Amino acid sequence: MWQLINAASTWNSLLGGFAVSHVLQSWEWGEFKSHWGWTPQRWLLTNPAGQPRAMVQVLRRSAGRLPLSVLYAPKGPTAADEAAYIDALAWLEQLGRREHAIWVKVDGDVHVAQDNAAPLTLDAARAALQVRGWQYSPDQVQFRNTVHSDLRPPTEVLLAGMKQKWRYNVRLAEKRGVQVHQVAPHDAPYLYAMYAETGRRDGFLIREEAYYTDAWRTMGATALVAEHPSASMPLAALVLFRFGQRAWYFYGMSRDEGREHMPNYLLQWHAMRWARDAGCTMYDWWGAPDQLNEQDSMWGVYRFKEGFGAQFVEGLGAWDYAPVRLLYNTYVRWMPEVRRKMRGQRKASHSAPVV
Repeated sequence: MWQLINAASTWNSLLGGFAVSHVLQSWEWGEFKSHWGWTPQRWLLTNPAGQPRAMVQVLRRSAGRLPLSVLYAPKGPTAADEAAYIDALAWLEQLGRREHAIWVKVDGDVHVAQDNAAPLTLDAARAALQVRGWQYSPDQVQFRNTVHSDLRPPTEVLLAGMKQKWRYNVRLAEKRGVQVHQVAPHDAPYLYAMYAETGRRDGFLIREEAYYTDAWRTMGATALVAEHPSASMPLAALVLFRFGQRAWYFYGMSRDEGREHMPNYLLQWHAMRWARDAGCTMYDWWGAPDQLNEQDSMWGVYRFKEGFGAQFVEGLGAWDYAPVRLLYNTYVRWMPEVRRKMRGQRKASHSAPVV
């Protein structure tokens, strides 16, 4: 039986009880997106005994002035097993028809749990989607793949798992006087300035400051900042989200100044230990190449993460369900041109939507 959940504590408590759950399915993420044009619906499926089988937070957005919408379940649905996952897909299809959706999008986090007891495998999820008429989306919203660090081993084992050069750079940063401390990200406006600098240098687009400030405040994010006595401003920083026993490295930023002091290495080492001290057993580096080859644009980022002993994890990617195929095909045909024009406009403002 499906039912709407309207209490934050109930939703988060039940969601945290699944073997694999994602921060983008948390109550706080839906609350944050509600400030930016989306309306969250939070659905729970229980068995006859009242035990949770599946959960899905769906974000709805109107499609302009038309009586149409789009539905997106970021990193959802969350399911206890394959049968529950299929039931969740059926429910989303029903919602899509009811809400006159152009498309319903899922990109559920079906990674293997740390005890290797996977509630749902990638192959099973893909097969279920294909059988039910979902298709791999031309519009991927989140990173498909990621990188994980298991935080359960002791400190010396985590250090030993790093590449030698990475251990050397961590110690070099300490030797050169780099200091790392925690700040409230929404109270540190210099983080956005540093993030914008990083985007310009590395060639990615970002949204306006208010978007990130709101995200960091609503999500209760934690920021770690690396400083050096010779610099008037921090050299680097990162922002972490946490849900259950997992921490996510969502945002990283740095300045050109002070790179010779290797602040990012010490910063990540502190972040891993902070997450472990906060009760997390996994550090999710949030983002990896689509293909593990040097031609991928994220190869350099991946090599940095892998150097800390992190393991590549393949993801499901985004899949779309189209209640009306002709309408969806029209959308797919014209959306690349619309997005191209939007990106051209954003280049001047360094703004990019993040769902």
